[in-house]
Amino acid sequence: MPPYDPSAYPPFAVTVDLVVLTVRRHALCTLVVRRGESPYQGRWALPGGFVRAEEDLGAAAARELVEETGLCAHDPAAPPPVPSNGAHLEQLATYGAPDRDPRMRVVSVAHLALAPDLPAPRAGGDANSARWAPVEELLGEDALAGEAEAAAAAGGAGSEEKEGGPQALAFDHARILADGVERARSKIEYSSLATAFCPPEFTVGELRRVYEAVWGVSLDPRNFHRKVTGTPGFLVPAGGTTTRQGGRPAQLFRAGGATLLNPPMLRPEV
Repeated sequence: MPPYDPSAYPPFAVTVDLVVLTVRRHALCTLVVRRGESPYQGRWALPGGFVRAEEDLGAAAARELVEETGLCAHDPAAPPPVPSNGAHLEQLATYGAPDRDPRMRVVSVAHLALAPDLPAPRAGGDANSARWAPVEELLGEDALAGEAEAAAAAGGAGSEEKEGGPQALAFDHARILADGVERARSKIEYSSLATAFCPPEFTVGELRRVYEAVWGVSLDPRNFHRKVTGTPGFLVPAGGTTTRQGGRPAQLFRAGGATLLNPPMLRPEV
């Protein structure tokens, strides 16, 4: 093998960014942190960080998930029950535009994390605050249009908060978030992924509100109940009832063993 000179190639870094989605107050929300350092100081961004030299990508994403949310990545191959602090974690996509980070060439491997209603977040690392934000607030037309402007203004005078309207996310995080939301919306059509937004035991009504929040639509309760209870392997009776939603006692279910839904739960045309 001929001698290899690493200095002959330009250096670049690898990061992981997290699209952490949950349902809060019947709305699909994502975790964002306000950057405390340049570039994009003061802007909201997705949580994430640089991959350490000894880490593989999955380990880096799982570490960032624990640091940002206190959640552990749930192994989908592990038998139920899912741990109370477990979250679904999967690789989303890779983003490597040469100018996506003004510091240096940075390639980001984004991951999607899904979990039930989560508590108020705590900021860490180079973030000075964190919050759950409705995705429609961050993915409005004004916010998406401001993504290019934000990239051009990185670290400069144009990076301060604007008065009113959606605030463009730092880097290319609006695009990453949009991809993560679309991944979640499409996967709950043909897989049991929607149950990742629910506690270990849940009602059909609670599951329906997950679909409504993720898809941004209203669903007919009777038709939904018939579909989900009639799909083989989707739901398993948990053997109890609850009145936590008010009204008459509702039957509790757990996620069944099916990973793919047949027939699928197709999104209504909006």
